[in-house]
Amino acid sequence: MSAGRKNNSPTKHWNTPPKILAVVREFFGGRIDLDPCSNEHSLVGAQVSFGKPHGLTQDWFGRVFCNPPYGRNSEDKTSLLDWVNKSAETFSARNNEIIMLIPVATNTRHFYKIWETAKSVCFLKDSRLKFWINGREDKKGAPMACCLVYWGSNCQGFNERFSSLGKCLNINP
Repeated sequence: MSAGRKNNSPTKHWNTPPKILAVVREFFGGRIDLDPCSNEHSLVGAQVSFGKPHGLTQDWFGRVFCNPPYGRNSEDKTSLLDWVNKSAETFSARNNEIIMLIPVATNTRHFYKIWETAKSVCFLKDSRLKFWINGREDKKGAPMACCLVYWGSNCQGFNERFSSLGKCLNINP
């Protein structure tokens, strides 16, 4: 985790809660084509999965759901900005649909890129989202608020589908 917060968790694998994935799958017509940030405990169930950090070096396609690492990775020198850049570049090149689950940190470089390139954002009502760690729900909840960022051409559909989870805004419709 980053955004000025200290991560006290021994794991780097904070898996997306099933309640979020259910709405993502519903929005994508029942199927997620690609999870570029998968791990052995992932609940995404995408048709194709890449492990971190390899998702940054592979081609993204179809309906993508990405819950990237939030902090800076000292081993491969990547950060959340790299994942946001990959989303923006992929959408620009392929005009596909990408949903990313990230912390709300609107004063960061990665959020500046989101403001410039993404189409909609949903600020989640659940301000302390309970991620899954090692196959179980973490009862403490995340130390920061999260949002879903959307790159795609169906802003109205995104906003309608995800409004049950939070406040949705078009940013570059």
